[in-house]
Amino acid sequence: MKRLYLMQVGSMPEYQIPIVCALVQTADGQNVLIDSGLPAPLPEEASDFENGQDVIAQLASIGLTPDEIGIVISTHYDIDHAGRHAAFTKAHYVVQRAHHLDAASNPRFAALRPQWDQPSERIRLVDGDTELLPGLDLIETSGHVTGHQSVLVRLPETGAVLLTVDAVAFGKDFTREQQDSHTPDAEAIRASTLKLLDLAEREQVGLVIFGHDAAQWEQLKKLPEYYE
Repeated sequence: MKRLYLMQVGSMPEYQIPIVCALVQTADGQNVLIDSGLPAPLPEEASDFENGQDVIAQLASIGLTPDEIGIVISTHYDIDHAGRHAAFTKAHYVVQRAHHLDAASNPRFAALRPQWDQPSERIRLVDGDTELLPGLDLIETSGHVTGHQSVLVRLPETGAVLLTVDAVAFGKDFTREQQDSHTPDAEAIRASTLKLLDLAEREQVGLVIFGHDAAQWEQLKKLPEYYE
């Protein structure tokens, strides 16, 4: 991998939570988008969210059009992660099979179906941890939702970068200590957290980027800056 760009495309103002996407550029010129942010207009049930500069405008600021995105890694189909998927009409979407199959009948993802329900020939379903490209790995991290996936990027100078996405949304939760949680998926969330902690140790990850951590986000390089 050559570069990693981070973008803030919206927020949850009440909670001061950033909504983010990422772009990976390969040494051979491929553009890989990780998630696509919020839809426009926002549906009524998403009133907690607020759009900022969308992913399409941010890509344009570094000279890229939607048609130049070859792959969209879809970590999951929540409204703040898959809201602009349909704009990338030349891309192949990569998603965990378990998540895509669950979404078909899960009301949680129904409002966004026009975005994520793309032609089957452009959807690549993967099963579990997958090397997508040399230096770009998908890590199955169910818990937040069935078939959620995190992303590991290996860069020439920065080294290994782990994007936990919503498997670990906040840095304070990236711990081996048992968390007080009464959600039905607490066990799966804990298992995925431990899996990512083990991965970070094994791969000597130098930078772990959490999905919605406002304090961390303030310290990170954002597009047009990048990690290389």
